[in-house]
Amino acid sequence: MIVEFANQIRERGNEHGHPVTIRDAALEAAAERLRPILMTSLATVLGALPIALAFGAGAQSRVPLGVVIVGGLLFSLVLTLYVIPTVYAIFAHKKSSGESGENIEKSKSATTTEEPSEFAPNGISHSGEVSELH
Repeated sequence: MIVEFANQIRERGNEHGHPVTIRDAALEAAAERLRPILMTSLATVLGALPIALAFGAGAQSRVPLGVVIVGGLLFSLVLTLYVIPTVYAIFAHKKSSGESGENIEKSKSATTTEEPSEFAPNGISHSGEVSELH
């Protein structure tokens, strides 16, 4: 969701219609999705917390499962909030750099005009002479 939000932010631009940098789009998308991500993750962690803190009969067999659930959810929360926007910014920057490099090459080849040859590709000049290459 963060990547999709960042792409939408980059497409629409800022409130003045100016382009938004990749970094700003990633930060804005992460900030926009922070509350829903925190609410979902923390609700799930709090739901699994009784398993991790279990006491009584059979608690020894359930505690490792609860610890894994809580730890995995907290780890995925960190990945979602920090790593995903960072990786998005890196790959989006590389992609936009690669596209602009290709566009520069295309524009150079489109604007570069070669000297018109006296002979057409078939070796015959416009005046009807045959080139010596054939």
